[in-house]
Amino acid sequence: MSDTRSRIRRHVRDTPGVHFNRIGRDLDIATGQAQYHLRRLVRDGELAVERIGGRAHYFDPTVDQWDRRTLAFLRRETAREIVVRLHADGPTRPAALADELDLAKSTVSWHVSTLADHGIVEKSPDRPMTVSLTRPDRTAALLDEVSPSLPDRLVDRFVRTVDSLFDAEG
Repeated sequence: MSDTRSRIRRHVRDTPGVHFNRIGRDLDIATGQAQYHLRRLVRDGELAVERIGGRAHYFDPTVDQWDRRTLAFLRRETAREIVVRLHADGPTRPAALADELDLAKSTVSWHVSTLADHGIVEKSPDRPMTVSLTRPDRTAALLDEVSPSLPDRLVDRFVRTVDSLFDAEG
């Protein structure tokens, strides 16, 4: 196995849920080279790939499906902040999350719906609706494993800025 492929495999196992662009940046390898080696590693069953929220995330194949989805979202700053708040405070109304995190209600609504669609949080059927973690103990363990990268945080902050501009107009 090539040295590059070994480095990629080690990096993915050490950074579960890492997305494609970050692999290239972290290991300082060209996009085409990363694509080639990742494709081979996935084909040979040495890595697993999941397309979650518009990005390809890579995992050790032993990581279960729920953990994969959760890890992918925990690598994104806004989703992570929502999950951290729910872990700390328990079931919370989306409007309270928006206020506490200084986010647009539409941003929180989108993230909560996406997290719910992936089984990470659940929405209560009652009104006013509350949101809670589906697996709080497992989520806490995964929170210790990941933090979003600087580029991920910058993208999230740009989206927040654009959302706040739209909310100010409306």
